[in-house]
Amino acid sequence: MQKVGDLVIVDYADLLIDPSTISTKLQTLFTQAFGCHDDNTTQTSESPLGLLAIRNIPNFVEYKTSFLSLGHKLATLPQSYLESQMTDPKSMYNSGWSHGKEKLGTKPDYAKGSFYFNPIIDAPGTQFEREKYPSSYPCNIWPSEKLPQFEDAAKSIGILMKEVVVLLSKHLDVFVQKQCPEFPIGLLESEMQSTEKVKGRLLYYFPIDDSGHTMNEMAENGIKVCDDANDSWIGWHNDSGFLTALAGDMFLNHETGLPLAKEDIDIRAGLHVMDRRGEVIKVDIPEDCLVVQIGECMQIITGGKLISTPHCVRSVNPRMTKNGEKVARISFPLFVDTIPSFALEMPIGCKRADVL
Repeated sequence: MQKVGDLVIVDYADLLIDPSTISTKLQTLFTQAFGCHDDNTTQTSESPLGLLAIRNIPNFVEYKTSFLSLGHKLATLPQSYLESQMTDPKSMYNSGWSHGKEKLGTKPDYAKGSFYFNPIIDAPGTQFEREKYPSSYPCNIWPSEKLPQFEDAAKSIGILMKEVVVLLSKHLDVFVQKQCPEFPIGLLESEMQSTEKVKGRLLYYFPIDDSGHTMNEMAENGIKVCDDANDSWIGWHNDSGFLTALAGDMFLNHETGLPLAKEDIDIRAGLHVMDRRGEVIKVDIPEDCLVVQIGECMQIITGGKLISTPHCVRSVNPRMTKNGEKVARISFPLFVDTIPSFALEMPIGCKRADVL
């Protein structure tokens, strides 16, 4: 077991072993990463972040680099093309390009653009299910005309990340059941393996100008932002679903598309999470690591044994950047959830207060 700062890291090879044979080792690791409020870890110098990093995943770095590098090319395609060909209003913009479609308060969010896709299947569910759950089962839209390599790159990294989530869920089954015997063993692995509700979101965070105009609008509408209203890309929130895999991030010059070294930009920019003590921690995900965090649905079905991870993304302060470059950020979370008809229930004997 390794730690980078407060980030707990496990080797991919450990996830390939039968969880019953290494349960003590991984239970310690998971406690340090995902422990609850009443775990002994909160009485020591360590306080769980709700994150677990996984290292040495075959092909991960290659697939990640290839895909993230396409983010700038996508975001700078002609807006007329993105809006007319790459958006899907029927799915409430849960497929294809979305920019300014979400609202923060009463105003559209133009601080970031998103490209949504399902990496495992182009048309998930049945025709009936797609009509009944349009935002959960949208069909993919690909920018094949402008970026022919995009689809293959997106599916390669997305399929790999989903497979890692399935492997991890097998061990989380054991971890949760040791704390909550009523939890159905094998539930997580079964649901994560069989689900077609898998949503990738390639995120392009546009530069925040020196005036902080976009974030000031957020503050005016009562949206809680990360620390300083003038330099945040997205405010504090919990993911609403089950497991979120994070491929890390990439910073680049928005005008040239060239990558930037992280030491040359505002060191506070990027992912921040809140630990079990309520302290805010800046998390730097190692380039060779995939990170998994917990969503609110997972907190419910585990009776609060796995707690949703509060997090925000802080933007680059232009005054803290070498050469005054306009810095953008690219990231890729993959949301792996159960099918829409899954019964969201607490374990037998669990009380609402346990979840909350």
